[in-house]
Amino acid sequence: MTTRSIKSLQIGMHWFPERAGGLDRMYYSLVGALPGAGVAVRGVVAGSPRVAEDTDGAIRGFGPAAQSLPRRLMAARRALRDAIGIERPDVISSHFALYTFPGLDVTRGIPQVSHFQGPWADESHVEGADSLGQRAKRYLEQAVYARSSRLIVLSEAFGKILTSRYGISPERIRVVPGCVNVEQFNLPVSPTEARLKLQLPLGRPIVLAVRRLVRRMGLEDLVDAVKLLKRRQPDVLLLIAGKGRLEAELQARIDEAGLADNVKLLGFVPDQHLASLYRAATISVVPTVALEGFGLITVESLASGTPVLVTPVGGLPEAVAGLSQDLVLPATGATAIAEGLAAALDGSLKLPDADACRAYARENFDNAVIAKRVASVYDEAIAAGVVH
Repeated sequence: MTTRSIKSLQIGMHWFPERAGGLDRMYYSLVGALPGAGVAVRGVVAGSPRVAEDTDGAIRGFGPAAQSLPRRLMAARRALRDAIGIERPDVISSHFALYTFPGLDVTRGIPQVSHFQGPWADESHVEGADSLGQRAKRYLEQAVYARSSRLIVLSEAFGKILTSRYGISPERIRVVPGCVNVEQFNLPVSPTEARLKLQLPLGRPIVLAVRRLVRRMGLEDLVDAVKLLKRRQPDVLLLIAGKGRLEAELQARIDEAGLADNVKLLGFVPDQHLASLYRAATISVVPTVALEGFGLITVESLASGTPVLVTPVGGLPEAVAGLSQDLVLPATGATAIAEGLAAALDGSLKLPDADACRAYARENFDNAVIAKRVASVYDEAIAAGVVH
């Protein structure tokens, strides 16, 4: 842990209460916890004036995310210049390369740490972006990462991507997993009470997936898995929480498979109901097929006392293996997911109980635990100085 106070400038994407996303949730959690680890926080994000009101001016929104890209980039650069003009930080902490890039000249001479949440260019390619856009994003990322004396990755799997795709030396990479406010998800209610609150059926096995409805999340495989699983568990109920461009396609897939009573798309679930939803579930599942650095939802589910099955993709196995290797499915795809869920629901797969899930989340991923680890990386970066 750091032995002195560090002044940090945190460059995020959006402010979580305004825009829901995994990166935004982690940024929000981390900036709230860092002061407890000796790191003073100021920051800039794409957001409204309410961001400054919510944080007593510590984090400032430089304008709405709906603005045109050139205007956002100009606004981000202005915000960074203004923030550094008010007080020069000891370290620049970049969580999103796009908004860090336009200020690279403004932040020159200040040690920088990049929080690598995933290969932005590659994620865009998986979702169908054109190759020119992908190349532009890769260039931006490369420029920002080259400036960073330390890079924080969520898993060993993403550390390998930084080295192989971006040419970053392993000596500059540190693995620090994502964080959650464990107490927020540790509700003093039973699964039955959570189901009553949410008006969910009491007698059915409930499988939960909290995901953006986009291609790489493996939700098509999950729907197909329920079709297979239904033969052995006719009353199984899969709840998919989240929104995204695949919504209509997934609903059509559900209807065509005759699964209208077994699979429900819930849309966006607000934060105040999310912990109850995890608690109500028999088991969670993360069916990702590509580019998963950590899977924050794995820890959220465990913090709620609900075990979670994950595909062997990216950093997902690292997130749960310390609790039980049995939580890692042998493969991606509908068959592997269906067999894993069947074993979990019929009791042939021994799952960790609620207390074990909560204790594992608290000891390894709570905000305060992760903030101390991040602070020590900032200390390293400051000692290492500026990358030229």
